[in-house]
Amino acid sequence: YEVHTKRRNAVSLMQTFLGQRTGEKVLDGQVRRGDGEDIHAVIWFCDLRNSTPIADRMPRDDFLRNLNQFFDCMAGAVADHGGEVLRFVGDAVLAIFPIDEEDTTRAAGAAGDAAVQASDRINVLNGSARVGGREPIGFGIGLHVGSVTYGNIGTPERLEFTVIGAAANEAARIESLT
Repeated sequence: YEVHTKRRNAVSLMQTFLGQRTGEKVLDGQVRRGDGEDIHAVIWFCDLRNSTPIADRMPRDDFLRNLNQFFDCMAGAVADHGGEVLRFVGDAVLAIFPIDEEDTTRAAGAAGDAAVQASDRINVLNGSARVGGREPIGFGIGLHVGSVTYGNIGTPERLEFTVIGAAANEAARIESLT
């Protein structure tokens, strides 16, 4: 029973901190620097607009609540449409929608639907913000399709399981134009 409980806790922690697919890969032993694979995916990169001035104007707890509401809208939409959040980069979100060889259009449609849903969620949140006298949340989303390396990078003492490659960089550049 103890071994089963520890395994269940490990799975829960891996999924919470790394995401379902990534957590499974780590639990299956992909734990060395350089472990990974090349995948084709839709890369999602979104960013909260004007976060530094907003953080300067708001009490810390209010800003963190605002930031987490933003993440709820963005990451929730990604998860609802089969994507996986890989990391939170300050006030930005990096996610992937892996492309299945049999259905390349599914991932693109799912990422587009997630972007629409995220925008709808922010609009609802901003409507309640206006009523409550709070500042509305601004954001940008960049989507790009391409091949990336999905795996571990970092130092021997501190690894991160993420995606790297031109497609990830392009998604961030596209987001900055939105």
